[in-house]
Amino acid sequence: MGEPKKSSTKKIRVLLAEDHVLVRKGIHRFLQKEQSFEVVGEAGDGEELVALTKELQPDVIVTDVAMPRMSGIQAIKQIKATYPSIAVLILTAYDYDQYVFALLEAGASGYLLKDICPEELVDAIHAVHKGNPILHPTVARKVMERFRSPANGHEPGAYDLLSDREMHVLALAAKGRSNKDIADELSLSIRTIETHIGHIFNKLGVGSRTEAVIMAIKRGWVSVE
Repeated sequence: MGEPKKSSTKKIRVLLAEDHVLVRKGIHRFLQKEQSFEVVGEAGDGEELVALTKELQPDVIVTDVAMPRMSGIQAIKQIKATYPSIAVLILTAYDYDQYVFALLEAGASGYLLKDICPEELVDAIHAVHKGNPILHPTVARKVMERFRSPANGHEPGAYDLLSDREMHVLALAAKGRSNKDIADELSLSIRTIETHIGHIFNKLGVGSRTEAVIMAIKRGWVSVE
């Protein structure tokens, strides 16, 4: 119990959560035109989001932050505690620090602002579905500023944890590159990259690319700029 059901279709099953009906319907219509997506449901508040997630068990949730009855933060915490493999993409007008860091800590895979173009949303959904973290540039800068060491930007002894190759792979992952892209750039096989990422997870004690990237930014190892 608790893990999403495997879909028989190759389409990415998307659940939308947005309290503004006009905005939600507009996003729905746009995403439904994409052959790789199936919008399986819409939620107008946080409680409905949690309930529909349990009922529909989508692949990706696209949700706003500020919603009635239950905030996006509370909803995502509940959802990720029960369905950790569901990818969550935040799409909001708010870039307040308390929202950004609370949602990333709750397990969101991406955080975008509503000034993006529709094509960027499509790419972001594909990215988080593959396990790649996605941060709006404004949000990425906040993360860097929040966690960078005030002394010199690096935690003492940080590079002792990872090999040079693992650091290179992690730096490319922080830029949102897929395993295939990293493999192509480093002239390695995808299997080798997956092995490196597995070693990174084990050494850092994390369970996802998003957690690994946030830890690397926090310790000043990588830059997303």
